[in-house]
Order: sequence, then structure tokens, then C-alpha cells
Amino acid sequence: MEIFDDLTAEQDRIEAILDGYDSAAWMSASGCPGWTVADVVLHLAQTEEAVVALAAGKQSFARSSGLSVDEFVDAMVRAERPEPSVVFERWRAARRAAVKVLREADSQQRLPWVTNPLKPAALATTRLAEHWAHGLDITEPFGVAFPDTDRLRHIAWLGHRTLPYAFGLAGREPHEVFCELTGPSGATWHFGPPDAASTVIGSAGAFCRVGAQRLAPEASGLITTGPHGATALRVLRNYAS
Repeated sequence: MEIFDDLTAEQDRIEAILDGYDSAAWMSASGCPGWTVADVVLHLAQTEEAVVALAAGKQSFARSSGLSVDEFVDAMVRAERPEPSVVFERWRAARRAAVKVLREADSQQRLPWVTNPLKPAALATTRLAEHWAHGLDITEPFGVAFPDTDRLRHIAWLGHRTLPYAFGLAGREPHEVFCELTGPSGATWHFGPPDAASTVIGSAGAFCRVGAQRLAPEASGLITTGPHGATALRVLRNYAS
């Protein structure tokens, strides 16, 4: 299935970048506040290991009462923090194991995840979104090239698909929104009903960055129309929280 191939490709390019980092880069501040590059990769390793464990029916993500998702994953990272070489090998093994598990799972089986059970393809999409967002975190502070690709189509789909969830988290009623997004190749992607009263139009890269909270809506260049377009862009997210 394409999503598994695209997830692998995204991880492959991150691995190639990390393989060229020296110890100073690994221990430098990433674009993720409070985390080094090693911390970011440790988080990715931990969550890939969780995919494998949950698919096998084992307990994972036993979140402490009162902690948000962000607080919980930060605590997980702070509880370990091994040497960068150990982190790198751990993530390399975990990411391959997780993709294998997702490829081999029953396509209709819902696997437990952070907020809701997901089918393997949807879970792979969330993993692609997270790896891409953290790819920005480990490259932008160092000026390392990390160009957008048309794999963003999956992430844009995820952001649009979860808009009802995002509206709900913001304490708002969900509304239909039509998105017309332009991919890096120039392809145009449409999500939602074309006759929706509210729209978001513009760059898929900007849309995905807003959804990953790596870009402010007002700085995105995205055009919103209708009664709920601007609100949709403000609540947009490509991740669970």
C-alpha cells in the first residue's frame, strides 16, 4: 500500500540525515522546545516501539492520570535519555519493526492508539505526520535541506480528516470545510465537499506546518473564506493532544 511505502521513504531520508550528524549536533537544541536532537529521535523510537507493542496486544502508553499527551511523552523522554548512538540504533530498529507490523496487520483491524483505535493505514499516516514534523525539528536549526515532497498529501488528508476532532478540542461545533491545496509538484489536492460554505486554499506545505504547529496561521499565506474557514485553520492539527 502506498502509505507504507511513503512512510518508509520519509523515515529513510531522516535516517540518512541523522547518519551524517556528529555528536555535537545530536546534543544540540532541536526545533522542539526543551528537546535536543537526541531527545526527538528517542521520542520517535519510543512511539514506534509502542506501535509494535500495541499491535501485539501488549500494554503501552499507560499514561499517568492528570498528564496531557505532551506532558506524558516529555516524561517518557526525560526518564531515559541514553547515548545518541544507542538512540539512533533503537529508532532504526523500531521504525522498521513498526512498518512491518502495520503492513502485515489486518487492514480492517483497529489498533489502539493515543486517543482512538486506528486502522493500520491511518496509524501509518499519523506516523508519517509525526516523522515529517520532527524532521523539521532536527533539520531547520542546522540549515539542513528538508524539502517538501508530495508525501504531504497524506498529512494534509489527516489534518482535514481530523478537523471534527480539532473543532471539538477547541470547544466548537464541527463544520464542513473544503480544502484546495497545492503540493510541491504542483498537483492540486481537494479534501471535503466542494459546496462547503467554508474553504481553505493554498500551499499544502503551509497547511501541514500549521497543523503541526510549526507555522502560525496568520503567517501561512493560506486563504480562508466562509464562516468557519479561519477557525478551521486555527484549530487544525496533524497529531493527538
